Amino acid sequence: MLRTGGGGGSTGGQPWVLRRVRLTWLSFMLFFILVFFPLIAHYYLTTIDEAGGPEKRFFGPRPGGELCETKHVQDLCRIRESVSEELLQLEAKRQELNGEIARLNLRIEACKRSIDSAKQDLLQLKNVISQTEHSYKELMAQNQPKLSLPVRLFPDKEDPGMPPPKSSRSCRLHSCFDYARCPITSGFPVYVYDPASYPWGELLDPLVKQAFAAAAKTNIYVTDNPSIACLYLVLVGELQETSKQPPPSELEKQLKALPYWRNDGHNHVLVHFSRTSTIQNFLYNVSTGRAAVAQSTFLELQYREGFDLVISPLVHALSEPNFLEIPPQVPVKRKYLFTFQGERVESLRTSLQEAPPQSFEEEMEGDPPADYDDRIIGTLKAVQDSHLDQVLVEFTCKSPQPSLPTEWSLCGTREDRLEVLKVSTFALVIAPGDGQVIASAGCGMRLFEALEVGAIPVILGDHLRLPYHHLIRWSEATIIVPKPRVTELHFLLRSLSDNDLLAMRRQGRFLWEAYFSTSENVLNTILASIRTSIQIPAAPIKEEPVQEIPHKAGKIAGTDANLADNADLDLGPVETEPPYASPRFLRNFTYTASDIYRTWNRAPGPFHLFPHTPLDPVLPSEAKFLGSGTGFRPIGGGTGGSGKEFQAALGGNMPREQFTVVMLTYEREEVLMNSLERLNGLPYLNKVVVVWNSPKPPSEDLLWPDIGLPIVVVHTDKNSLNNRFLPWDAVETEAILSIDDDAHLRHDEIMFGFRVWREARDRIVGFPGRYHAWDVNHQSWLYNSNYSCELSMVLTGAAFFHKYYAYLYSYVMPQAIRDMVDEYINCEDIAMNFLVSHITRKPPIKVTSRWTFRCPGCPQALSHDDSHFHERHKCINFFVKVYGYMPLLYTQFRVDSVLFKTRLPHDKTKCFKFI
Repeated sequence: MLRTGGGGGSTGGQPWVLRRVRLTWLSFMLFFILVFFPLIAHYYLTTIDEAGGPEKRFFGPRPGGELCETKHVQDLCRIRESVSEELLQLEAKRQELNGEIARLNLRIEACKRSIDSAKQDLLQLKNVISQTEHSYKELMAQNQPKLSLPVRLFPDKEDPGMPPPKSSRSCRLHSCFDYARCPITSGFPVYVYDPASYPWGELLDPLVKQAFAAAAKTNIYVTDNPSIACLYLVLVGELQETSKQPPPSELEKQLKALPYWRNDGHNHVLVHFSRTSTIQNFLYNVSTGRAAVAQSTFLELQYREGFDLVISPLVHALSEPNFLEIPPQVPVKRKYLFTFQGERVESLRTSLQEAPPQSFEEEMEGDPPADYDDRIIGTLKAVQDSHLDQVLVEFTCKSPQPSLPTEWSLCGTREDRLEVLKVSTFALVIAPGDGQVIASAGCGMRLFEALEVGAIPVILGDHLRLPYHHLIRWSEATIIVPKPRVTELHFLLRSLSDNDLLAMRRQGRFLWEAYFSTSENVLNTILASIRTSIQIPAAPIKEEPVQEIPHKAGKIAGTDANLADNADLDLGPVETEPPYASPRFLRNFTYTASDIYRTWNRAPGPFHLFPHTPLDPVLPSEAKFLGSGTGFRPIGGGTGGSGKEFQAALGGNMPREQFTVVMLTYEREEVLMNSLERLNGLPYLNKVVVVWNSPKPPSEDLLWPDIGLPIVVVHTDKNSLNNRFLPWDAVETEAILSIDDDAHLRHDEIMFGFRVWREARDRIVGFPGRYHAWDVNHQSWLYNSNYSCELSMVLTGAAFFHKYYAYLYSYVMPQAIRDMVDEYINCEDIAMNFLVSHITRKPPIKVTSRWTFRCPGCPQALSHDDSHFHERHKCINFFVKVYGYMPLLYTQFRVDSVLFKTRLPHDKTKCFKFI
């Protein structure tokens, strides 16, 4: 069993052993063939080539190029030759570059040495500059010490009073006015007595009391705290019934009983308004102590020169003047050369038909003439009878009004008198025959009515005191002739040119509007006159506070290549410092004393003060026109020279300056965002004020572009185009660029306009021009937007103007104009052009050849409406009625740059060309 099993196991394992042996053998043979056979073959072949000689070689190179006979091999040979040549060239180039590198290394070493030397020079220059600046600061500190406002002094509650003057007739400001109650920094507080607090208050005309209270309520100087008041106002007239007037002694007791009279009434002003009566002299024979008197009627013994005030009558108590009823200032010559209507019975001692009087020379050789008025009557009647000119003189009235003794009474109603004055070139105002009457309400009424309708007043009698004569230069609006020269009056009136007549009429219109037209203006004028006399600066004009709408800034704005591609044109330095505001006004305390007459006697000319509140607000940013006194280095201008210096310098004579963009928008968010992005990188831009005119706020998810400067979004109370010109307190620069949200302007165009404006700061400088024309068929003015070489307006959709005009537009320009702008939602640009031309008597300045702006993809604008031009026609004619004449002036002047789009090297001169 065992053998059988063992044999069976041995026999069964034998095939497996055989298979393993075979495998081993096959592997060995395969390894031998693969390794040794190639070696043996290589050896054999090599031995055959060496044994057979060169001519019998099978594999080695054969002489004569037999191996290159085939086409493929020939190509390989050519490639090898080409590569060899290129390698030779590269080697030569490498050697040349190595030489250049060596030379550049030498130059680098030389530049390093030069840089080290320049650094040493720069360090020395910095030391010199530092020492110079230190010396400059020391000199400035020595010669111009820094001033600060003194501590305000409040009046002593236990007012000791002032030393008594020799007499009340000798009162002057220095002797009867307590300056201690009115420090320069006091702000000129004024306390107004309530008429109900004194006995005669109930006797006052109710209309006068209402007008006085309403004017005092809106005055910026009025205070409710009498303990700090500088001035005290007491309304004493006009009385409703003269018969109830208290006797002088009783009135004096009532005045002394006033709570702040302080024995002598110093710093009190007794105001008497004449509205209907021309004969009231309420304070005659009343001792007013140290209190000043402001009224329309004065006798010579009553008036204290330099202390009391002659004021105009109060005609428009609670009503505003209707500008549509006021005749235009042109034509200059009217129907009558001069007119006079009045009656003075006691002066007519002889018949009006008597022979002409003897000459004044003959009269003066003997006894002085008893009354010049008789001579005046005869002379004026002779002029009328000569028919050389059409005149109207009437010395009798159907219903003469009561008048003072020897004064010419007014004839008829006010409406009748105005109808005559509307057709009169001159209006005669004859002073009272009694020389003791130096001011009268009757003459004041004649003066007021003549100025109101544009008749030039002719004052016969040089002793007459006109309202505010110590401040107003009446010779610029009236003709003052002594009574002895009445025989020469006709010649004097005919010798005046039309230009002089128009200037006097315009000046008279300004004086009437500014100082006499309303109760508010009359009260403001009284206070401004006193404030000017005691040399207290005016309160600053108010600015519109900004109600800012919060907004989110998005990504940094890019620059549109089509709008800001200026190639090598350097538009200005990149501002790395914070926005630079215009210097504030620094002459507040000297301007009042130095420019009194210039301010009171000029229509609101360029950078003059406001007419409605004389010598009132000094604009906070008006420094550069009246002398800022700043010590800023004039880096903005003064360098001309070559092109690069000319480009980099802003030019002009002003110090460093920036401008503010004011952009009006209404529910056009996408257009607005695109416009703001285009302002990115604009030199000299201070900030952007976006006037959001829509009642709906901006979208909450709206991302505003980041242009590197503040963007102030202003919320407005109502949708009004007048919001464009509000003097926002966020505007801190004098220059304003008013621009529409759809206006496309390149940066070089804006910078060029800014340069031009700096050379003409009192004018509108802009791009699209328009003009006005006279329609002969319809006898009216037309607005024209056709292309023309002549213009009279520049649209404020893209224009520079001074912030001063924003104050005038919003606070001084007649409200009727702003109301019409709101009614039509149109014409605000025309209104601004009217205002500036009226003030400066100069046309605007147009820059570049632009006439319109194209905004592809913008929504429909208001100007595309068919009624747009019809409304603008109506606006122009309405504005002419308000101003009384056409203030717009034509011009063919346009400012272009020679190198506006020309690319020249920096070393070439660049300049302006005026066409």
